[in-house]
Amino acid sequence: MAATDDLRYPIGRFAPIAQSNATQRATDVADIAALPQKIRAAVAGLDDRQLDTPYRSEGWTVRQLVHHVADSHMNALVRLKLALTEAQPTIKPYDENAWATLADMRLPIDVSLVLIDGVHRRWDALNTALAGADFGRTFVHPEHGKTFTIERLLQTYGWHSRHHVAHITALRAREGW
Repeated sequence: MAATDDLRYPIGRFAPIAQSNATQRATDVADIAALPQKIRAAVAGLDDRQLDTPYRSEGWTVRQLVHHVADSHMNALVRLKLALTEAQPTIKPYDENAWATLADMRLPIDVSLVLIDGVHRRWDALNTALAGADFGRTFVHPEHGKTFTIERLLQTYGWHSRHHVAHITALRAREGW
């Protein structure tokens, strides 16, 4: 995806691919697997003032972004496991903006970086074991009123992984950090 001038979407908005292929799947799995290393590189050397800087006006701070990625990706791993082990389960949505205001969002980012490392090791083990019909397994997202496939989950979180790292790296570039 091309970069945009919209600070909310530095790599562009998410655009699902209706019929993915093995190459796209491999790219999504690789992007998810690479997230722990890339987010660590993006935040390396930032001090508390920088971590508490929003990536855009009225946006989350870098600290909140890191904690959000941990929250979001933990939920994604659970959704994947539910889709792999149950027939079309209904997942539990959550209010990410409300979660971003909770007290744990003020913790040091290392707490969430360690979570991201563990979640992604487990997620990668599952992703690399997916085959054939697994990609078509589904779950219901009641907030959206839609059924999603594991393939769509991979596309979403491949993009999500790149999206939030780009928020941090774009902020660093703008601020000269």
